[in-house]
Amino acid sequence: MAELIAGPAARIARVRALMQERDYDAMVIRDEANLRWLTGAEGVFDFTGELPHATFITHDACYLHTDSRYFNSFQEHLPSDSPWTLDMEVTSIPAWVAARARDTKTHVVAIEDTMELSFYTALMRSFEDNSYAYALPQMHGDLRRMRAIKDAEELELMRKAQAITDAAFTHMLGQIRLGRTEKELRLELENFMYAHGADGLAFSSIVCSGPNTANPHAIPSDRVVEKGDFVLMDYGASYHDYCSDMTRTVCVGEPSAKQREIYDLVRHTHEECVKAIHAGVDGHDIHVLSTKIIGDAGYGDYYGHGLGHGVGIEIHELPNFGRVSNIVEAGAVITVEPGVYLPGVGGVRLEDYGVVTKDGYEPFTTSTHELQVIDY
Repeated sequence: MAELIAGPAARIARVRALMQERDYDAMVIRDEANLRWLTGAEGVFDFTGELPHATFITHDACYLHTDSRYFNSFQEHLPSDSPWTLDMEVTSIPAWVAARARDTKTHVVAIEDTMELSFYTALMRSFEDNSYAYALPQMHGDLRRMRAIKDAEELELMRKAQAITDAAFTHMLGQIRLGRTEKELRLELENFMYAHGADGLAFSSIVCSGPNTANPHAIPSDRVVEKGDFVLMDYGASYHDYCSDMTRTVCVGEPSAKQREIYDLVRHTHEECVKAIHAGVDGHDIHVLSTKIIGDAGYGDYYGHGLGHGVGIEIHELPNFGRVSNIVEAGAVITVEPGVYLPGVGGVRLEDYGVVTKDGYEPFTTSTHELQVIDY
């Protein structure tokens, strides 16, 4: 596909093209990741799940409703050429939406399919209280699919997020030592990212050691690092609201034969799967390739998660390398993260993320795939 025109104005144009195709008069959006993508407003959304904002988009106008906690931030951070009419009218969002529909004479108002049932009910009631004829068709992941294909502006932000994340790995190679706890190492890791340009964390960092590395989503504990441990770090920086994601597993002291075997297997799986990625591939097929390689080596029972997931404003976006069929297009940013986890012994995961291209896969991650051995 041709490279997308970058920026919020182009994203609004894509949304309006969808409205034209579906015969929508207007569209209501509340999901904060969708709003960040569509408005281009950086440093405003705090992703608390409260959903304090809403947009009402017609074919010729863009309305954005918020409250007094965010109004000034929107004024400061919306792009200078922003088309949004901003207000903080003291009213409920359902009532605000119904009023916008009435004022713009729109009747077919599309809504996100992730909208809460309570909000949907309140929205219907607001239209009915105004004796206004309406239809509320649901979009079925349409904006998530649009967001899956990144433009040049988004790709640059994600490269910068990953540069911080890679630098943090180099830093941590000098910080992992005997006697430090998983919690202490997580704090060291996260403080470094904040001190070197991160605006936030992409997600709660996983730092685990020894047998805890056999738990793919281990929560950092008071366990101290011991001689012979694997130490696994799965983490990412957020930069201008865009996420990075990487995992590296290191060994404290020379690895045992078993440790070396599973590390080499995971690395081989990762690199073989990357060779098979290109625009138009079915993500399910790439996942199946990873399970075949690990299964043929005798470790199929110790690899249970999907191979990868999309990344962007959210840490988990479309598309996926997983159990469900989905075509992966050029411009998608997605992780590759096979693993092997042996209960009571330890585990290995090796994760890069990067962009799918017409002919392959360009990782943003630059940290080495070689097993790093920590001199204790």
